[in-house]
Amino acid sequence: MYEKRIEIRWRDIDGICHVNNAVYLTYLEEVRDEWLRSVFGADADVTRYVIARIEIDYRAQLRPSDGSVIGTCRLGSIGRSSFRSVERISKLNGELAADATCVLVAWERAGRSRPLDDWELDALARERERTP
Repeated sequence: MYEKRIEIRWRDIDGICHVNNAVYLTYLEEVRDEWLRSVFGADADVTRYVIARIEIDYRAQLRPSDGSVIGTCRLGSIGRSSFRSVERISKLNGELAADATCVLVAWERAGRSRPLDDWELDALARERERTP
């Protein structure tokens, strides 16, 4: 499981003084992009994958006083042209703020999905072995 600490920024706060719901998706994206590079290599082009579906459950609000959050990302499943990640945002005290699943599709610049390459499948298989 990949883990990243993310500082709550002033711009993340909305008019009712909590982290805006859309910002949770930004936090998840930051973690997911780093996780993809950990799976496929530090120089991996994460734009080779697009989100086909993301599902998020908000569990607790985040406030400026929380300071930072911990985002996590791990592999859920592998398909022919896509894979699923399982993601979470937690407060530093361990309280779950949101959990999500994301379907990432391998993408061609021409604007359509493509089968995962063998090297991608190998990297994802290694990640599955590392993740309980």
